[in-house]
Amino acid sequence: MLGLIKYPVISDKTTRLIQGNKYTFMVDKRANKFTIKKIVEYVFDVNVINVNTLRSPRKKRTVGRFSGYRPQYKKAIVTLKAGDSINLFPDI
Repeated sequence: MLGLIKYPVISDKTTRLIQGNKYTFMVDKRANKFTIKKIVEYVFDVNVINVNTLRSPRKKRTVGRFSGYRPQYKKAIVTLKAGDSINLFPDI
């Protein structure tokens, strides 16, 4: 069950969202909002207020004469209670 959260997403947009107490994670496609909430609360010992999820569309990609599809992925944007935070980089 803990393997449903893969890794945190680090980009310019997600670092701006961290200031608003929102953290973004890549999650397994089978994960639902309830399980994501329970896992984040258990692993990071925080209170989760809201979970928003989004799935990317499967897009066709052509490289030279070979064509295929980009893989689908699912992101979860987790909103924490005021005062709670997740330390994504403990060594820095």
